[in-house]
Amino acid sequence: MKIASFTYQDRNTYGVVDGNQIVDLDSMKGALGTDLKELIANDRLLELRQIDLNELPRIDIAQVTFLPVISNPGKILCVGINYATHVRETGRDTPVFPMIFTRFADSQTAHQQAILRPSVSQKLDFEGELAVVIGKTARNVKQDEALDYVAGYSCYNDGSVRDWQKHTIQFIPGKNFPQTGGFGPWLVTSDEIQDPQSLTLTTRLNGEVMQHTDTSDMIFDVRKLIEYCTTFTELAPGDVIVTGTTGGVGAFRDPAVWMKPGDIVEIEISSIGILRNTIADEE
Repeated sequence: MKIASFTYQDRNTYGVVDGNQIVDLDSMKGALGTDLKELIANDRLLELRQIDLNELPRIDIAQVTFLPVISNPGKILCVGINYATHVRETGRDTPVFPMIFTRFADSQTAHQQAILRPSVSQKLDFEGELAVVIGKTARNVKQDEALDYVAGYSCYNDGSVRDWQKHTIQFIPGKNFPQTGGFGPWLVTSDEIQDPQSLTLTTRLNGEVMQHTDTSDMIFDVRKLIEYCTTFTELAPGDVIVTGTTGGVGAFRDPAVWMKPGDIVEIEISSIGILRNTIADEE
């Protein structure tokens, strides 16, 4: 099942994607939750699968304005240097532990919305990534049970302002400019993706393939990331782990490739879909 967060007729809501339509769940908010995060927190995904969607109104997908899949996650934990191909291009040693940094919820943007190049930099880079959305409270979770705590998966573009990222050894400034983290187009529930390490991820910039890999190339797989993260913090329903990018980022190309206004960047992950964003200058 694909579930999208969106705005329609001046109301924020969510619904089930069915081809070129979205089944509007606005009338079900009382039973399911006011938004997708609350639906997950209320443990209503199973109930949603049992609803006769044919009895609910449908909206042409072209008429909605997408929102980030989870607009208000309590935590967004991002993983750096987590693909062997990216380790090689950076010249770093293979990490012994996951490299974790944070994104803030208000740094996100949605499918078909602009990623903003900040006024203080022209070094805006792309990073296609698999996003994992947590489905229930998770603390001290072991690897063999980790996928039981996943609500679903989505695409993420961890847009990076490279010069600000490199001001210090801490990545956070370069990862939190407003409207730089693309998140979408929707959540694909975990029952449709049995193995998150068997997906294909492709990043295209203006139609040209820049990154292409299988998620099996992760150094720390989804199970290990959930175990590690829930050891040092408690994750809540709707929290997000952004699992890292592969080789091919713009900063390590010769010459470097930076996203600029008018560009179109796409992150495609098999079994999920395509996250598409234009690039615009921050006003």
